[in-house]
Amino acid sequence: MLTLLLLGSIVSYAQYDTDVFYWRGRQALSEGKYALAIENFNILARLDTTDHNTFFFRGIAKYNLGDLRGAKTDFNTAVRLNPVFTSGYHYRGISESRSGNYEAALQDLNKALSLRPGYEGIYFSRGVTYFLSQQFEKAVGDFDRYIRRQPKDPSAYLNRGASYLFLGDTLKALNDYNKAIRLDRFDPEGYVRRGRLYAGKGNYVEAIKDMDKAIQIDSTNTFAYFNRALMLYEQQEYRAAMDDLNRVLAEEPGNALTLYNRGLISAQLGDFEASLNDLDRVLNINPGNVLARFNRASVLIELGLYRDALEDYDKAIELYPDFAKAYMNRSYVKSLLGDNRGSHQDYQTAQRKVAEYRAKNIVSDTELADTSKQFNALLALDADFAKKDFNDELLQHRDIDIKLRPLYKFVFSSQTQAIGNYVISRRYENRLMDNFLASLPVPVNISTDAPAAGSLKSNQIEQAIYAMDSSSPQAEFLKAMLDVYAKQYNSAEMHYNNAISSSSKASELYAGLYEGFYRLNRAVLRAEMIEFISSIESNVQKLSMDDSGNIRARVKDSFERQYDYSDALADLLRAAELLPDIPYIYYNLGNLYTLSTELVSAIDNYTRAISLYPYLGDAYFNRGLVQIYLKDKEKGCIDLSRAGELGVSDAYSVINKFCEEKE
Repeated sequence: MLTLLLLGSIVSYAQYDTDVFYWRGRQALSEGKYALAIENFNILARLDTTDHNTFFFRGIAKYNLGDLRGAKTDFNTAVRLNPVFTSGYHYRGISESRSGNYEAALQDLNKALSLRPGYEGIYFSRGVTYFLSQQFEKAVGDFDRYIRRQPKDPSAYLNRGASYLFLGDTLKALNDYNKAIRLDRFDPEGYVRRGRLYAGKGNYVEAIKDMDKAIQIDSTNTFAYFNRALMLYEQQEYRAAMDDLNRVLAEEPGNALTLYNRGLISAQLGDFEASLNDLDRVLNINPGNVLARFNRASVLIELGLYRDALEDYDKAIELYPDFAKAYMNRSYVKSLLGDNRGSHQDYQTAQRKVAEYRAKNIVSDTELADTSKQFNALLALDADFAKKDFNDELLQHRDIDIKLRPLYKFVFSSQTQAIGNYVISRRYENRLMDNFLASLPVPVNISTDAPAAGSLKSNQIEQAIYAMDSSSPQAEFLKAMLDVYAKQYNSAEMHYNNAISSSSKASELYAGLYEGFYRLNRAVLRAEMIEFISSIESNVQKLSMDDSGNIRARVKDSFERQYDYSDALADLLRAAELLPDIPYIYYNLGNLYTLSTELVSAIDNYTRAISLYPYLGDAYFNRGLVQIYLKDKEKGCIDLSRAGELGVSDAYSVINKFCEEKE
């Protein structure tokens, strides 16, 4: 960004060479530097709002960062500006498909084909969309067309093979997987898919060979380890299966499906404590999963924790009222607890459920035992197992805390911020703040980042301060900032106090208004001192995105202390009275209200900050987090998309976790 600021200071608005930014953006795209690409295309979008390619390529960058909403918005603009832009419809269709909007995706892909019927890539994309929407015969037809024109693309054979598999034609699926492997022997995907097909036919020897080969090619392929674990389990090689599951969890400790399967194997090996630990973790991720509830109850029985087991059977039956085996097992637990009447009622209910199931379905006795497949079997998925739990939902990463973007404050800088041209820098412009910064004898900017250790020449700053009137508010302000840099927080607060108390007495123009800037920094200091105290107590203030509570008393309870931000809030509120048009004050208020759990006030203040400075990406980011926390996901994800577009790279990891699951 510094490069762009400097550039803005030496060229005029009318003389920008848009080709330079276009080339930089395309180069960044090709190198996978998507945030940098967005930065360059942002500049182009401000210089020329009529070029459809600018919005198209920015959409590509957003798509690759997982921001499907933002990508679709840009593709919408691209096709609006150029209604016959084939690639715009094509990639908007891909984005709609990724979002699960298959009807809209097919409309766009059909439009693209009508504009350019000879472009085989669109058939591939439409084939994928047909597959995802479970129109497998149409998917095969599109992959056939693509393969006729691109007969050496292994991905097409893998996709057509998967389509054949869902159509029940395992022979054609196997032929396609074999073809894909012949075309690219160094892609583990072909071996994984063929191995899973072999396993489905009971040929575990060949299946394990394929997984071995996939792992030999890519030792980090957790899906291969996971599938090999299932195959080894079927061969009763439990310890080897456990080793593979452990390898997966070493890479992906929050993988619920793997935790679940490891928990079942641990129970079979008699390690009930380990099994219980894994199933507890699974239910922290997905408290509504009936499989984990049912099996954890069995483990609790083995440990003699009958009342806890009863709770799990109660919940399993609540989630799945026709679960006959859960009634049968609860009947057993109630008899152990002396509730003979309740035990008898559950036994009768179980028998009735089995009879109802038998009347509706012609099934074998083994299937009747569970009435919902085999609940004690290991589970595998065709979809990306690392991102999905066994209810076929994306993992929400509910046990992960998402941090707010930090508070804004005045900090020392290596050089004064360049003014530059607004269209390039998007710098916040405020005459009073610019005058304030210009009045200081050392470079100071407003930022969320503290200066790096060793980056400042503190001796020169001290000399500049000593050259000032030592009793002036600005001198006290700079002394406080220097103390903060040296981590002398009590001394810093004293100097901020002096600056504030003397500002109203200073004769300098605007001195009374400058009090607002001093209060802004004192508020941040007070808030950061609270955060320091909370970190010592291992209770750092965060916006927790954990939707689930504790499962039961034996799960470790976390102590939550509410910290008092009233002094910091009072400083910011007074600063807002003095300086009602400074967005950073309202942004900081939003943060402190969030940490004080006054979330409606937080949103109001973030909104006020954005209205004053529409390019404040951190405010969009934090407002988005709060809205997601309040279950307003659509608004929250739109804010996160805008934050990412404005350069907040953290937004994309949050978008991937909370915004882009299949609906």
